[in-house]
Amino acid sequence: MNLKSKLRSKIFHTVGEAADSLGRPCYVVGGYVRDLIIGRHSKDIDFVTVGSGIELAETVASRMGKGAHLAVFRNYGTAQLKHHATELEFVGARRESYNRNSRNPIVEDGTLDDDLARRDFTINAMAISVNQDSFGELVDRYDGLGDIERRIIRTPLDPDITFSDDPLRMMRAIRFATQLQFNIYPETLEAIRRNAERIEIITAERIKDELFKIMASPKPSIGWELLLNTGLLKIIMPELAKMKGIEVVNGRAHKDNFKHTMLVLDAVAEVSDNIFLRWAALLHDIGKPVTKHFDKERGWTFHNHNFIGSKMVKTIFRRMKFPLGNEMRYVAKLVELHMRPIALVEDEVTDSAVRRLANYAEEDLSDLMILARADITSKDEARKARYLANFDLVEQKFRDTNARDEERNRKNPVDGTEIMAMFGLPQGPDVGYFTKNLKQAIKDCEIEDTRAAAFEYLVKIGRERGFEPVIPVPTE
Repeated sequence: MNLKSKLRSKIFHTVGEAADSLGRPCYVVGGYVRDLIIGRHSKDIDFVTVGSGIELAETVASRMGKGAHLAVFRNYGTAQLKHHATELEFVGARRESYNRNSRNPIVEDGTLDDDLARRDFTINAMAISVNQDSFGELVDRYDGLGDIERRIIRTPLDPDITFSDDPLRMMRAIRFATQLQFNIYPETLEAIRRNAERIEIITAERIKDELFKIMASPKPSIGWELLLNTGLLKIIMPELAKMKGIEVVNGRAHKDNFKHTMLVLDAVAEVSDNIFLRWAALLHDIGKPVTKHFDKERGWTFHNHNFIGSKMVKTIFRRMKFPLGNEMRYVAKLVELHMRPIALVEDEVTDSAVRRLANYAEEDLSDLMILARADITSKDEARKARYLANFDLVEQKFRDTNARDEERNRKNPVDGTEIMAMFGLPQGPDVGYFTKNLKQAIKDCEIEDTRAAAFEYLVKIGRERGFEPVIPVPTE
């Protein structure tokens, strides 16, 4: 396959000419080649040369001039060249060997074939020449092109060796399958199952990076189901693995909470790119396995699973080295509140109930409603439609209540000057107490926003603090 027409950027000719000037072969390799064939955009380009990658990078940088910024990593034998929005990586061809107790390889100089053989998957083990006499020619020793056409993730060499040497590649296989919506080749999939325990030597930070890429994919459930079915999930996130399955007592069963969670996650992913809203969807029922209880009269219950789940979110985030600031608090809050909109539509939708939920959710209210809508996964279409229609009503209530609150905030029926005259008070914190409480009482619909109701309320809270009106209280 000749890909010359797809290598449109001048960069490839510049690199090729630099390699020719040094008398050595040079190739674009790995993910850039894969994405070029698939038609995905990629701005990071990896080059392999037989010899010193650093020397080639320095030669390329000198030809590019002022717009190029070179960083050299001599300990690793690599160099990085940034040119505007494009990032070029240069390395010499190498071969690798591994110690079983580490994923850090012993690296030696090698040939192009050595370099391609050490790659994780066939779709990443292709190279395109940039030398002038062979520009655009594809080197594909392991039929990566065929695997792209077949939509398959497969290792170039024995998958047991590939995954045992570097167990992170098991996570990468699942990540690529999720991102590209490819199938993992059966032999490769079985090797992941056989080597799943090896993931324990990989750091939480490395695993986190792969999980976040899975979560950013168009259909994240693909990755989580693969993690479950390969045995990796019970090692990296056992709380989620425990959600799988249905238990039956006295002929009464609960739903498969893992399957339900996957439906919720994908529903959220269809409408939002917010990665932490997706994490909230994944973890919204995480407390169910530990709160599950069978009651003879009520059947299966999961009492307080939202509150327990919220605490579990914090435990999981800490263990997995996820962000521990606002992101963790956001996910924990949504998990805690995820049942509130459903409870709201099952009861009378009053202004005060709507306002309480809005006050709890604050700026995350719209995200909470996205999660609540996704959480309706009933197969009973009429029931599902009824719930979603009720959510429409709740959201209209939010809008109406906000509009009324804004109107109330604009027109306080009794001002501070009148309160000072009413109780014979000087300007100070006591007046602030009255105005603040009056404003909150009106906002919470505790009283009507009329002058008569406001004066009556002020007398009431004044007497609670030992203040009596010093002038007749107006009645209107």
